Amino acid sequence: MSGRASILIADDDPVALDLLAEVLRGEGYEVRGATGGAECLRLAEAHPVDLAIIDLQMPGVDGLQVVQRLASLRPGVPVVILTAFASIDTAVEAISAGAYDYLSKPFRMEQVKLLVIRALEARRLAHENVQYRQDLLSRYGVTNLVGRSPQMVEVYKLVARVANLDSTILIQGETGSGKELVARAIHFASERAANRFVVVDCTALPESLFESEVFGHERGAFTGAVAARRGLLETAAGGTCFLDEVGELSASLQAKLLRALQERAVRRVGGNDWIPVDVRIVAATNRDLRKRVDDGAFREDLYYRLNVVTVTVPPLRERPEDIPLLSQHFLQKYAAASRKAIHGFARETLAILTAYHWPGNVRELEHAVERAVALSSATVIMPDDLPAQTRQQPGPDLRLPVGRMTLEEAKQWYVARVLQEAGGNKVRAAEILGIDRATLYRILKRQAADEESAE
Repeated sequence: MSGRASILIADDDPVALDLLAEVLRGEGYEVRGATGGAECLRLAEAHPVDLAIIDLQMPGVDGLQVVQRLASLRPGVPVVILTAFASIDTAVEAISAGAYDYLSKPFRMEQVKLLVIRALEARRLAHENVQYRQDLLSRYGVTNLVGRSPQMVEVYKLVARVANLDSTILIQGETGSGKELVARAIHFASERAANRFVVVDCTALPESLFESEVFGHERGAFTGAVAARRGLLETAAGGTCFLDEVGELSASLQAKLLRALQERAVRRVGGNDWIPVDVRIVAATNRDLRKRVDDGAFREDLYYRLNVVTVTVPPLRERPEDIPLLSQHFLQKYAAASRKAIHGFARETLAILTAYHWPGNVRELEHAVERAVALSSATVIMPDDLPAQTRQQPGPDLRLPVGRMTLEEAKQWYVARVLQEAGGNKVRAAEILGIDRATLYRILKRQAADEESAE
């Protein structure tokens, strides 16, 4: 444990207090001592505390009162009670009051050292758990869905309205549009947020394994089933189970899933009993399930069971105003991860990103920005940092303008024309123009400044 851990000891016996303090300081801890409950609380209020060791029997403010006050004064700080009365009643009373554990006098110092290590480790794990859940909320909460287009605003509204309804949700959208992110946002905005979010990838599991993985199996159900195992639906009990690409399930698996949803229970492979499961189902598909029902490829009764509330995630090409926001979001993420001082995109880079049709949607955009960050050696992302396919889209009409131009306007028009023909590749454009890349950057920078001043 780190030597910076701070331990507060309260005991009205000065000999015991000094002995404990000396031993724990020798272990590298920062130790403060108090000869009574009132002094202990004053120290706890004035200084950070990672662990408190409190004598149960003290005049005035006794140990149990200190435990109760510390719970509000320093929430989450574990308390070890010291008692000269080694009875189960004393221990139960101390634990019920909120103590982490107790030691009965006389105690061995090895016991104290071990218990201190355990208590501080428990505090560390509890703190990490809080941070982990906050991280999940920040990563997957509704407020983290990026976009301000009218289509995304409607998604936000619907997510907020359905999060606590506990109804089955069907999320529709193209591959890479962010269906799982929406599903996680629904889960973490709901009352089930403290419980698990379990993903079932309906395309990744072979049909022979799907039933066992999702519903579980009993010991001896098949060769290799040496022990009973809970399925993913049982694992998600109390939380949310996300059925990704549910439209790909075979007819037999559709029937078994429908039965589980109707019964709100599962029957493990090789088992006879139905096991009740309290789980919310959120399903997603990139297929038109209504059409698959009409074609006989998807059960109509399962379709209606899943399609209680539908959330449609729009493709990225239908919300181009979100592309700069998403691009900056991913840039900050990957620039921080790679410790690069990249703060934005060149204007022509954003123009290329916005013009591209993004068949892979948000996932493809994220990969493109991640690649650009990895390749960039500047403080902004330039067009030649982007994947080649994004630069091969038709750009603006750069035919020779009608009417006269100044020499500077003609130069800027010609540079823009050559850059477009080079697919945004500045190295190639500079070669065609017969200038070095630094000169080309100066021309583009001056052009961008002229455009800004004209706006």
